[in-house]
Amino acid sequence: MTARIRTRGRRGRDADPTADAPAGAALPTRGLRFLLARRRVLLRLTTWSVLETGQTFLIGYGPARALDEGFLRGRAAVGLVWLAVTGLGVLLGAYGTARVYAAVAALVEPLRDRLVERVVTRGVRTGDAGSLSGLTQQVEIARDTFAGLVMVSRSFVFTAAGALAGLFTLAPPLLLVVGPPLAVGMALFAATLRPLARRQETFLVADEALAGDLGTVCPGLRDITATGAEAHIAAGTGERIEAELRAARALAHWGVLRVASLTIGGQLPIVLLLAAGPWLLSHGVTTGALVGALAYVTQSLLPALRNLIHGLGTSGSRLTVVLRRLAGTDTGTARPPDPGPGPSGATADHGTPPPALSLASVTFAYGPASAPVVQDLDLTLPPGAHLAVVGPSGAGKSTLTALVAGLLAPSRGTVRVGGHPVPGPEAAAARVLIPQEAYVFSGTLAENLAYLRPGPVPGEELLAAAEAIGLAPLAERLGGLDARVDPATLSAGERQLVALTRAYLSYAPLALLDEATCHLDPGTEERAERAFAARPGGTLVVVAHRISSARRAGRVLVMDGRSTACGSHEELMRSSGLYRDLVGSWTPAPARRESEPALALRDAYRVDAVAGPGLAGDGRHVVAHRPVGQVQAPGDLRDGGSLGREG
Repeated sequence: MTARIRTRGRRGRDADPTADAPAGAALPTRGLRFLLARRRVLLRLTTWSVLETGQTFLIGYGPARALDEGFLRGRAAVGLVWLAVTGLGVLLGAYGTARVYAAVAALVEPLRDRLVERVVTRGVRTGDAGSLSGLTQQVEIARDTFAGLVMVSRSFVFTAAGALAGLFTLAPPLLLVVGPPLAVGMALFAATLRPLARRQETFLVADEALAGDLGTVCPGLRDITATGAEAHIAAGTGERIEAELRAARALAHWGVLRVASLTIGGQLPIVLLLAAGPWLLSHGVTTGALVGALAYVTQSLLPALRNLIHGLGTSGSRLTVVLRRLAGTDTGTARPPDPGPGPSGATADHGTPPPALSLASVTFAYGPASAPVVQDLDLTLPPGAHLAVVGPSGAGKSTLTALVAGLLAPSRGTVRVGGHPVPGPEAAAARVLIPQEAYVFSGTLAENLAYLRPGPVPGEELLAAAEAIGLAPLAERLGGLDARVDPATLSAGERQLVALTRAYLSYAPLALLDEATCHLDPGTEERAERAFAARPGGTLVVVAHRISSARRAGRVLVMDGRSTACGSHEELMRSSGLYRDLVGSWTPAPARRESEPALALRDAYRVDAVAGPGLAGDGRHVVAHRPVGQVQAPGDLRDGGSLGREG
């Protein structure tokens, strides 16, 4: 069995236009090898095409003889005989056409079989994610397009031969009228074929890039809105639209020359025959011969030339694109970034992994006249680090996460994720951003959790992630992973648990939690943060809204727009007055009354000693509504809620 497979594989490589070949081998060379390996099929195709050519010859010659030797001389019977001969030729040509289709199938189906074999082999060996598309769509496109090209090319060659032979047989001067414009039109088309094919391929690539971008953007509109990335996404999509527009315009410009070649080669001969009619009749060309010449041009040459120009001009380049992709030689095909060894993406020299996150002199302002929100920020996090970001409201914490995620571009400085520049596809694949307002879409719980994974996720892995984050009780209450989720029935905290589990399951090593646990109780928040921090090789950045998040982190970044400080909780308590004010005089609650007030996000240097009755809390400002040393009752402050009750 093995020997037979190898023998078949050897024959296939000799005949396959997509088989492995030296790097410099072009598709035309491999295509010629494929055709030469099927000489018998080509001979059969040629034989039936010659029979079909008899129809082309008689379509002008028969009516010409019927007029000259029959109807114009008053011999109707002779004219009818010649018309009958023409009809018989049409029937024979139809039979030849039917046999031509069979020969074309014998030529095309082996190509399809070899392409299917190649796609399946590549999919099994390499796990190529595009194998399904190649098998179900691209192979069929290649087969149908190749069959169409064979038909139109063969049709033009044999139709032109039959028509020109008929013109010469009727009257040689007719060739002087029809031949030159046909030759000029063909020469013009041949000269534009390669540039037109390149522009057609450019347009197809631009169109597929735009379609791929929209296929990613449209399902993620909620993500885009939640993270405030509308302008960034719109700019990227706009660039792809402009690229396709430029490609379409270039294609249209060369398309004008294609129309000109059809006009010169196929339609101008009709005008010339009519204009030169008196001259031709005076030089021995009969009326029937002139009518036959018009029949040759209108019924044979013009349709064949039109099919050739449109077929080669459009389908030819499409076939080239598809074959290149199936052969794995299309450099224009987008491929997912190679994550490299470990979760951090790129690898530095000598096997040292690059920092999980690095910012160098990063400055950002929301307007040219605005004060910088982030100014000259330098930050380096190794893989596995756990950083908490704290600061008053407007200090730039969410802006920092947007800069790291590539949703905002710094005014100055550079941002790298896993050694890859931001923005960029490699950096985007290496991070996941969970915003404060999490979203859940209508569908099953499993579909929501596996949203950021490229392929199916085993149920055991989904359940393990749910258990690690703290989603398991909610999943059980909903009815399991296959239960359908109605986002309107979930609380804000439940939606955050779903979003956190979804991010936990992603392959991105860098997790950015932008107040993504603000609706969770302290115990669930701690469980989720510890789960993210424990991911192998994972790096965690938390925009904290409770001081407990800062205490759990290995490093704390204090931001206030003007300056920053970074260190451990203990170090910052000694060295940073702002951090001490943020922490205030908070004292851990007894075990039976676990509660932690929110971090101050307004005035970093003011803590109210007493809160008046009915004072509204914003859920973020630390307000001591009891004597120092006592603790507020469990629960976060909510907008519009008084401090004397739980929000």
